[in-house]
This record gives sequence, structure tokens and C-alpha cells, in this order.
Amino acid sequence: MKSATHNLRCTECGTVITGDEVNSIFRCPKCNGLYDVVYPWSENVTRPASGPEHNLPNASALRWLWQERRNSTLPIDQSGVWRFRDLLPIVSKPENVVTLREGNTPLYEMPRCAKAVGIEWLRAKHQGMNPTGSFKDTGMTAALSVAADRGYEWVACASTGNTSAAMAAYAARAGLRSIVFIPEGKIAWGKLSQSMDYGALTVQLKTDFDGCVRILTELVSRFPIYLLNSVNPYRLEGQKTPAFEMLEQLDWQVPDHIIVPGGNLANSSALGKGFMEMRHLGLISRAPKISVIQAEGANPLYRWFNDTNRIMRPVTADTRATAIRIGNPASWRKAANVIDKLGGWCEQVSEQEIALAKAQIGAEGVGCEPASAVTYAGLKKLVALGKVSPEERVVLILTGHTLKDSNYTIDYHRGELLTEAEEAQISAADKALHAGLRKPPIVLEPNPDVVMQTLESHMKVTQPA
Repeated sequence: MKSATHNLRCTECGTVITGDEVNSIFRCPKCNGLYDVVYPWSENVTRPASGPEHNLPNASALRWLWQERRNSTLPIDQSGVWRFRDLLPIVSKPENVVTLREGNTPLYEMPRCAKAVGIEWLRAKHQGMNPTGSFKDTGMTAALSVAADRGYEWVACASTGNTSAAMAAYAARAGLRSIVFIPEGKIAWGKLSQSMDYGALTVQLKTDFDGCVRILTELVSRFPIYLLNSVNPYRLEGQKTPAFEMLEQLDWQVPDHIIVPGGNLANSSALGKGFMEMRHLGLISRAPKISVIQAEGANPLYRWFNDTNRIMRPVTADTRATAIRIGNPASWRKAANVIDKLGGWCEQVSEQEIALAKAQIGAEGVGCEPASAVTYAGLKKLVALGKVSPEERVVLILTGHTLKDSNYTIDYHRGELLTEAEEAQISAADKALHAGLRKPPIVLEPNPDVVMQTLESHMKVTQPA
């Protein structure tokens, strides 16, 4: 018997099951595919022969309702995820929703970055402004609410940092117990400190992220522990809502291109799902292109796109952008489908390009973690290749707060981030940009004359445009 509110459909073989029928690892037993959440109004869902042809929600009514909820003082309405709950009916009772008022993140204008790359209109949707500092909060409120709704006591995830912080916070809020598996020595300390602060049992394994996933998969098969990695389709239901929010902020004018960092690849999948659902429901007339940018050292999707045989080959991930240091992404096929359906691309960027892009974003007064900066670095390449034209309206998805990896930022400005070999590969033009962007601290004697002379010399230097 299928659910009245939603079901799960395998993205590989199309098998449809109820949420209660799914196994502990959220994989289809027939083909090992991942699931999507589908609703009676979803596209390509079989509907009864009688009754309304589509039974679709009214687009105008939804827009009005979502706007009205912004004036509410109820926590569920103040959430930038659950304000859109009409399009994610996944929890049986509203009181089971676990929220920290996530979402409602800013859409920043980026005039300097736009000018530098040669386009007219550029915005950054900063998901790092969520409660725990990353986009993972929007997915975690959804999936953890489902766990609470179904009576679980324990939840767990494998993480490169942001997932663990989000899960631990929402589990603590719900009164659930959480376990985090992280790769030893391969996580930013700012992120690790969060999971500890929120009370998670934190286990560092002497392996990489993919090794942590293997251990966790075995664990949830043996014990009643709810898996909260991005293979959980309810995570993606929360992570699709920034697409709704972004369109509201743009007065429902659809941008031309969305650029997303590529790690485990669930975020691009979720945003694509959100845009395609809005198009299907008549909230928008078209969907934007979605492109995914990966680090050169963790680029399995990029390699797949450039492989004539289209074979996914996992890589041994190695990048300073720790949030996307993933060599065997679980949601790669979902992301590839979204890129193909919406007409985007997949690009890769070097460590030098990431560092420069992060500094340029920071110079706008915005700031982000290294993994977020791949979006701007990738935009430069897409413009150079003619994949983005000067008149296109582009939105960068910034996934994490700049304080998530403060050591990276400090090392960059001190000139200690890149190796000599990496520095040698930087072009003369980019070296000049780095020189203007690096702002290391100045150590001076406590002498007013010395301080004044130093300040005067800096005041004579022209700021980069």
C-alpha cells in the first residue's frame, strides 16, 4: 500500500515503495540505486484515471501562503525549510519537526567578482549562514525530523565535517543520541569542534571518507541506528528548499545559471529537484542550468563527463577543500542526471584557483569556506570556455561559512598555504591578484611614529577594484 503523502522511487529501476519499507542503508535491494521522494503531484507519477487530471497545488496560492508565513512567530514558519512544507509532507505531525530556524539565508550581490570575471549580474546564495554554518542544516532538519517522527533513539553519519556538525546539533535539539565517523586528520578542526560541542559520540577512523561510509553502512545494518548521510532521500527534500527561497528573493525571476560545489553531489541533485518541481507545478516557466565544480584532486564526476565510455571510476581524493574531499560520491548519478536535464556542465579547478577565488569572495566582505570557492573559480573557466555569456544571470551556491576552516584562510594570507611547486604554476596576472589580496598581520613596535609611518605607506597603496 502506497502512502497518501509521499513514497520513495528508485532512481535506477523505478521501483516505488513506502517510506516504511525502505531498508537501513536507503538502497534499492533490486539494483542498489538511491531513492527520490515522490508525491501524488510529482512529475511522472501514475495518477487515478478519474478525478482532477493533475491534482497539482495552486502555484499562486502557494506563493501567497509562503509569504504570509514569514510574518508568523511559530518556529515551523520561521524555518526557511518548513515554511515550504506543502512541498515536503514527510513528517506525520508538525510537532515532530526539529528546527533551529534554518534557511532564510542571504542572496548577496557580488559586483567586484562579476566585474573581474566579465559578467554583468552575479549573486551568491550563502548557505554558510545557516545555524551550524553550512548548507547541511537544510537537509538535516528534514531527515532528522523523519527520524524523530519514526521513533529512533540513535542517528549516525560519516562526515568530512559539515554533516557531522549539522547532525549533532539537530540530534541534540531533538533529544536523540548521535554518532559521527570522521577520517582521522582529514577534517577542519572548526567543524570537528562543533560535533563535540553538540554532544555527539565522535569516532575518528584511520581511513578516508569513503572508508568511514563503509563502516557506517555495516553498523546501521546491525543496529537500529538511523542513517543521516546524503543517501537518505529525506535529506535532499530539505536541501531543495534553497531553490524555492532563492526564487522568492528574486521575485520569481529565474536566473540563467546556478553553480554548485561538487563533493558527495547530493546538493546539486537536491537543488535540481527543487527547480524541476517548481517548473512542474507552474511556479516558474523554466529551470536554470546547473553546473557542478570539483577540485582537481577530488574529481570523479568531472572525469566521468569527459570519459567517452561514461564509466564512474572512484579516485583517491586529495584537496585542501576538505568539505568536498570525496573520491566515490554516492549521489553522482543523480547529479549527472540533473546536469544533463538542465543543460549544465562539470568543471574542475586547481588548488591555486580555489585559493584565489576564496580570497576574491572574501574581498567582497562575504567570505566562505574553501569548498564554496570552487564555484567562483569554476565560473571563471565556464566564462572562458563560452559556457556562460556576459549577459547571463548567475548564482553561486556558497555552502559553508568562512570560519569553518580558519586555518586555511590564515595560511593563505601568510603565504604559507601553497607549496613552492604550486606557486610556480601561477600565472603572472594571478600572482599580481594574490599580492593585492593577501593581508597578513603586521607586527610593529608600540611606537606611535612607527605605526603612523606604516599606516601612511599603506594608505598610498591603491585598493584592488
